[in-house]
Amino acid sequence: MKMDAKTAIITGAASGLGEAAARRLAKQGANVVALDLNEDRGNALVAELGDKVAFLKADICNTEDVKKAIDFAKDKFGSIDIVVNCAGVSSGVKTASKKGPHDLDQFKKVININLIGVFDVMRQAAFQMLQNELNDEGGRGVMVNTASVAAFDGQIGQVAYSASKAALVGMTLPVARDLAGEGIRMCTIAPGLFNTPMMAALPEQVRIDLAKTVPFPSKLGDPDEFAMLVQQIIENPMLNGEVIRLDGAIRMTPR
Repeated sequence: MKMDAKTAIITGAASGLGEAAARRLAKQGANVVALDLNEDRGNALVAELGDKVAFLKADICNTEDVKKAIDFAKDKFGSIDIVVNCAGVSSGVKTASKKGPHDLDQFKKVININLIGVFDVMRQAAFQMLQNELNDEGGRGVMVNTASVAAFDGQIGQVAYSASKAALVGMTLPVARDLAGEGIRMCTIAPGLFNTPMMAALPEQVRIDLAKTVPFPSKLGDPDEFAMLVQQIIENPMLNGEVIRLDGAIRMTPR
């Protein structure tokens, strides 16, 4: 799909991987509706990138917020052609310890944001994509989800996070099959260690040590390298139903 004049909804767009995707897609000519809870960063992004980008404060766990975002994007730019789901949270709690069992509400929160909220965006956006005219490739839209290598190599304390990301991996092919007849493609990216705000919160020496665990290149991924793959998925019509690890060949250790 050619991105010029197409409209992309990007969740978690005010920082990290989502922000990088918003920047790259806008640079390629797409209209971007950036969704996030951080109003200051979201408005700053709009101020920097101009009228190709619109920000809307939205909680993807609130289905009414999602509907408003879908309606906003369609009203402002005329269609919804691309969805990039980057919103998500992590968790660091063991299944059980001497302190007690994993807090169930915390587990539910991670699942609610990383899985159910993401699916809500997908289902509502896909319904709107059905109204699009077929493009030159016979397609109507593209959706990209963000999983994690934790879906495959979950570490100690990542049970909730890994479960949520593994679910995104598991739904990739059935969603692609569900929507194939309508010309809507679906892929998932599973990033490894990337230099995001979450990573930046760690001590510098910890970040250096983590970078050394990546076989090649031995560095933390740059968010724009994630955005490059988002662009390729959107532009390459044969990418569909795939989960792509973007991790420098890392396989996470238990700790």
